[in-house]
Amino acid sequence: MKILKYFLAFTAALIVAAGCNEGIDPISPFDPGPDKDAPVITIKSPTQGQAIEVDSLVVSIFVQLEVTDDIELKSILVFLDNTEIGSMTTFKDYRRALMEFYHKNVGTGVHILTVKATDLGGKTSEKSVTFEKKPPYVPVYPGEVFYMPFNGDFTEKISFKEATKVGNPGFTDASLKGTKAYAGATDSYLTFPMTGLKSSEFSASFWYKVNPSPDRSGILNASPAGEDRTKGFRLFREGGATSQRIKANVGWGGGETWNDGALIPAPGTNWVHIALSVSPDKCVLYINGLGVEVPNKGAIDWTGVDVLGIASGAPNFTYWNHNFDRSQYDELRLFNRALTDADVQAIIQNDKPYVPKNGEIFYMPFEGTYKDLIGNKEATKVGSPAFAAGKIGKAYAGAADSYLTFPAAGLTKTSSLSAAFWMKINATPDRAGILVMGPPDEAAPAAPNNRKSGFRFFREGSAKAQIFKLNTGNGTADSWFDGGAAATIDPTPEAWVHFAYTISPTECVVYINGEVVKQGTITGISWEGCDILSIMSGAPRFTGWNHFSDLSLMDELHIFNKALTQAEVKEIMNAEK
Repeated sequence: MKILKYFLAFTAALIVAAGCNEGIDPISPFDPGPDKDAPVITIKSPTQGQAIEVDSLVVSIFVQLEVTDDIELKSILVFLDNTEIGSMTTFKDYRRALMEFYHKNVGTGVHILTVKATDLGGKTSEKSVTFEKKPPYVPVYPGEVFYMPFNGDFTEKISFKEATKVGNPGFTDASLKGTKAYAGATDSYLTFPMTGLKSSEFSASFWYKVNPSPDRSGILNASPAGEDRTKGFRLFREGGATSQRIKANVGWGGGETWNDGALIPAPGTNWVHIALSVSPDKCVLYINGLGVEVPNKGAIDWTGVDVLGIASGAPNFTYWNHNFDRSQYDELRLFNRALTDADVQAIIQNDKPYVPKNGEIFYMPFEGTYKDLIGNKEATKVGSPAFAAGKIGKAYAGAADSYLTFPAAGLTKTSSLSAAFWMKINATPDRAGILVMGPPDEAAPAAPNNRKSGFRFFREGSAKAQIFKLNTGNGTADSWFDGGAAATIDPTPEAWVHFAYTISPTECVVYINGEVVKQGTITGISWEGCDILSIMSGAPRFTGWNHFSDLSLMDELHIFNKALTQAEVKEIMNAEK
């Protein structure tokens, strides 16, 4: 019986063994073949060109990488700036390795992470990425208390707090500055606590590309709950498909101040700069640097104002359907002071530097400053020149015994020169210097009239007929370009007129509104003794015939180190109409 039991057990074992191997070949050694390829390295973090910006001097970086090989890995070494920070020599999967770890205390600056991988055949691969640990953001402007650049996150860079998302706001790659900008979405906006942002003076600055659908929306608001506009502020838009009006409302406790601002074109194809500046006595709303000012009756009352809404009237200013904004925003800044005209212009130029035209060596737009945007130098004021509404934005406004001077050193290193600008002519006084770059007059220092070098562009005439003339000097003698009737303007319509003139080694041309009014030959120009450019006066170098200060308006002054063609003159003029 015992023998029978053993036999049955052996038979059953054979059956089981046969069943397990049915249709499958017995296990046999596998030849992996020759080791042909070096390891393949993929660095997933940090990424190439990554900028790490946190509110600390050092940061921990997350290192994540993958290495594969056709046969078998032997070792992986990780280096940061040539110092080993990680390694792996034991692998669960000998053909593929995943490596993840944190490395602490990475300081400010540019760093190189390098991975070296070796297989059993001795083949080695190496791959590197460069990344940057940026320093903590330092406010750029006096009084700056909030900065949100929207470069892929909603982090405020001074407090390093994250805004709260409502809905699904996003980003666009078509930013004005940096890598991205805020992209609004339906029923979406941001909120941010107002702690630390309340002050007796308050300003906001940002770039804006409007989407006019819906036809109205909140932009920025810090408002109390309920329909109460006597506290906080509200910046919003209203309008139609082709234009939108930017408006502001400010509460000073006992009432509210309205600023109806100005229109911007819609839909927004270009970035528009918007700034709101509030002090106890005035509220100024700027569109591309041009301010609309209304009186205010007191400092902003912040009672009950706890949250800032961004890209919507929500949460507390939706009662007139100023809900979500589907527009784009970039470079949002808040200040604990009232921005001035010059402050706004500085922000605009820093965010969007002027790009010179071909051959352009000087550009003064007169947008609240007398600065040449190419050389970044301020002109010297003589007397009390001012500003007025210009052809574009603001313009130079002449005053008695007032003008600008500018160092000529950077303008005279050329044998050709052109100037282009707009004027709204005031015929009183009946003659004046406009642009003068001439030498001193040792023979008549009290009434200088040395015309042997440089140039003089000026006007003279009557209340209804002002003739514009150009004079140049070649070092020994001067040449005159007087267009007579063709160069005569009636100033009474008070219209903007475009002027340009060109000087080459062989020719001078004077243009009015893009048309030639005088043309003639010269034998070159000399810059001997020409060390200053006078703007809107003949003083101090060309007053012998009473060509003193011009009380006219001037705007968009360009100077070039070449002789402009008529086509180029018209192109400049038409772009500024």
